Amino acid sequence: MRPLYFSTSRLPSTLMRLLLTCATTAPLATMAAPADKDGQPAEASSWGLGVAAISKQQPYAGMNRETRALPMLSYENRWFKFAGLGAEIKLPRLVLGDRQSIDLRLVGRFDPSGYEAGDAPILNGMNERKDGFWVGAKATWRNDLAHLSAEVSADASGHSKGRRFGLMLEKNFQLGPQAMLTPRLGAVWLDKKYVDYYFGVRSHEAQVGRSAYTATGGVNTELGLRGAYMFDRHHSLFLDVGVTRLAKQIKASPLVDRSTENRVLLGYLYRF
Repeated sequence: MRPLYFSTSRLPSTLMRLLLTCATTAPLATMAAPADKDGQPAEASSWGLGVAAISKQQPYAGMNRETRALPMLSYENRWFKFAGLGAEIKLPRLVLGDRQSIDLRLVGRFDPSGYEAGDAPILNGMNERKDGFWVGAKATWRNDLAHLSAEVSADASGHSKGRRFGLMLEKNFQLGPQAMLTPRLGAVWLDKKYVDYYFGVRSHEAQVGRSAYTATGGVNTELGLRGAYMFDRHHSLFLDVGVTRLAKQIKASPLVDRSTENRVLLGYLYRF
């Protein structure tokens, strides 16, 4: 996610990013929700409200680390899930056996990858890159060993016209009745249109210290860990840390001076 800049001239964009960051807490909110005997969220409707602090570092040259306090809002029932400005429509679960199933979902979420020229010195003179809205489908194979998810999506906003495909492997470790840790390993393939839109440099944008650059598609990899501690059925604390290793096609961009980006999220959630 890109840094959040608080200025009156960009108030609508700032408010959107505050809500967008709430979407990153969706897996954590689900961990704190009541569950059925298979470890799936209960079918009853559930609201969540809380606050979180997020600290993140993006790869653009000269862009400082940003730390913000953010509100959180989530809702989930048997067929629908919402967090921030991201949503999922749940399709019927495919049961493969006593301890295996496949969850199918339609997904939609905003991608706040856009930037303006004033966001970092290296971006001065660049044309604005707009945020996207992504839609697609997701399948998660749940079993006793781990959860494996695959998601394919496309930029329905038409700004980058990009597509991506991701795989994520997660494993839940229950630490007593109140705590859980979930390490994850993921990879996301980003196509040429997406990478070039956000990390390419057009010929008319080139200047001294920023050469023209046409990017191709590549694969980002992520290693992360999230945890939750439930004081009772209403109150919980959560932590999420993640490091993303950028594709070589992104690292080669003259706009970038880092090989990774990272994020730390710490928060409190109250479930009604």
